[in-house]
Amino acid sequence: MNQTNNDALSRRKWLGLAATVTAGSALPGAAALAAGPSDKQPKDLGARVYNIREFGAKGDGVTLDTAAVQAAIDACNRDQGGTVLVPAGRFVIGTVELKSNITLHIAAQGVLLGSADGRQYHAVDAIPLTGDSTLADGNVGLLFAVKAENITIEGQGTIDGQGAQFRSPSKDVLPPAGITGSHRPYHLLFYQCRNLTVRDIFLLKSAFHSTRVVQCEFVKMEGLRINSRVIHNNDGFHFISSRYVHISNCDIQCQDDACALFGSCQFITVTNCSFSTRWSVFRFGGGVAENITVSNCLIYETYGCPIKLRCGPGSRFENISFSNIVMKDVTGPISLGLGPQPTHAQSDAQPTHPATGSQASTTASQPTGILRNISFSGIHATVVKPVQLRDAEFTSNYNPGEVYSCVVLNGVGEAVMENISFNDVHIQYPGGGTVEQATVRDVPKVAGEYFQLGVLPAYGMYARNVKALTLHNVRFSLASPDYRPAVIFDHVEDAAVNGLSARGVKGSESLFRLIESRDVLLTAVRVLTPTDVVLQLEGPGCGNIKIDGGDLSKGGTPVVFKAGANREAVKL
Repeated sequence: MNQTNNDALSRRKWLGLAATVTAGSALPGAAALAAGPSDKQPKDLGARVYNIREFGAKGDGVTLDTAAVQAAIDACNRDQGGTVLVPAGRFVIGTVELKSNITLHIAAQGVLLGSADGRQYHAVDAIPLTGDSTLADGNVGLLFAVKAENITIEGQGTIDGQGAQFRSPSKDVLPPAGITGSHRPYHLLFYQCRNLTVRDIFLLKSAFHSTRVVQCEFVKMEGLRINSRVIHNNDGFHFISSRYVHISNCDIQCQDDACALFGSCQFITVTNCSFSTRWSVFRFGGGVAENITVSNCLIYETYGCPIKLRCGPGSRFENISFSNIVMKDVTGPISLGLGPQPTHAQSDAQPTHPATGSQASTTASQPTGILRNISFSGIHATVVKPVQLRDAEFTSNYNPGEVYSCVVLNGVGEAVMENISFNDVHIQYPGGGTVEQATVRDVPKVAGEYFQLGVLPAYGMYARNVKALTLHNVRFSLASPDYRPAVIFDHVEDAAVNGLSARGVKGSESLFRLIESRDVLLTAVRVLTPTDVVLQLEGPGCGNIKIDGGDLSKGGTPVVFKAGANREAVKL
């Protein structure tokens, strides 16, 4: 009789049973007793700990431990889940698959170190690269999961992708790892997973995007620190067609998009996070993006565009809120684009994405996109001219439109964005705009990257093809003089501007410029510094413009009319 049976059937119980047995009879339940509890399900099934060292992992920073880590995960999965423990040590791995019902716990002194040998990574064939262009960036992960559920990655440890080994020293030369482009691995790659949690870990120096989440539901990213500035397209988070995603208490320092949402992303919240990047923080592109809130975030040292929405044909963006956001030392800072994206052939001199060198394309056969019900509140920003990121390992170039940047609402062609609101928005700009820049009227009609519009003729806000625009308690200030208008409305209809304060410059054309715009109410407007003209109307389409109250005493001439604008179009 084994020890388990001894524990289950004590001597006293045995004697008690024996006393009740009559001669020639069998023990009651003898067959069951003989089988014993070994046939029963273990009490800790699904809750065991699988230390990767017990599966052969060395953790010496040299030995390849991929097979050992995978063996621990497979065993845990076979036993209906549990915790796979990465203890103290540096465990070199290539591609590893995570599976359902597993918690990967990385101890504080534990490191999963991505191999510097590109041969240790392989594509995940179950993740398609065709059909949806947003998936075409690659399907290789350091850690990946496909159609799995109940996965958690946690702990105070580190996942280090050794991304610098995947950076080419020059064009057409392979990097030390021997692979480049879409063959490089993400830190984390998830496809069609449910109930996914990643918390507290440190994601360091990815070879590509850090965390890529594709067509997943019920996702939580909590307390993460991401630092990836070794490759031009080091994204932080990259979500594609995912729903019920919640990001909180994360610190992201990356090189490309810090939090990209592509495809059809819905029911997303981002709160209590900080971001710094060369390019964009919140970037929306394609598909249906709706029911999304971003709140209580700090954006700093972001030399691209902190909030960037690109809504092309066939896409719909609506019910998106940005609130309580501080931006310190940024360019941009907000850019909304609606309409066809420019093609490669549109302009040989067309600027390119500073991080990837790419240019956007368009599909003219699709219906006009929809961009509406977007709100910005409690935004306080300091805009600067871009400089190099302090800890980047390479030099970035900047386009002229990034050096002279402003808030951009840009509808192109027949596309009109609707119901856009700004409440309690205070932005300080660096200034430096010239008289010549202020005279520009032919702003390129493209809805691509904001810098493709060139140097805009406004320093604070440029709005084109917008209906139902609200500005309440908005203040545009300058660190140095700027001869461009603070605000330009170009084909704007139904705008309510209340409590707008802006700085002007003597010798400029005007502080505000309205082009072919109508049904605009300006109340409690304040001109903060002397300027020659407050409002300039251009075009016969201007009409029903009302200025009610405010302080225009430093503004010289209240209104001037140009390009066929009718004096009856405005009422003071």
